[in-house]
Amino acid sequence: MSSLILRAATRALAPLLLLLALFLLWRGHNAPGGGFIGGLVAASAAALQGIAFGPAAARRMLVLPPVAVAGLGLAVAVASIIPSALSGLPPMAAMWAKIDLGDGAVVPLGTPLLFDVGVFLVVVGSAVALIAALEHEPH
Repeated sequence: MSSLILRAATRALAPLLLLLALFLLWRGHNAPGGGFIGGLVAASAAALQGIAFGPAAARRMLVLPPVAVAGLGLAVAVASIIPSALSGLPPMAAMWAKIDLGDGAVVPLGTPLLFDVGVFLVVVGSAVALIAALEHEPH
């Protein structure tokens, strides 16, 4: 059983780690960072939950089972290749769309971000599955 201090710190730190993971994911499609490091930070939040509250708490952080999250991530990463293939470009060539938010604000979205989201999901799903397996208590 973990300490009261660890459980209290986890309640404060886990949401902050998840926000940092999302920041790293968003920043990474144009600069250093991205899906892999963001996924590791999110997985560290799950590991902290698992240590403080048990393996079930780490699995509850995900909407789907960890293996399904990793599979979904792989599908998203593979789907990021399709637009360039359909356009006759080399595989994994970056393609961009610009979303106009009004008042001159434009958000560029592209296949690199889609690929990073896929990598993020693969890393999170795999790491949470591994963490749950390592923390599993025998009956």
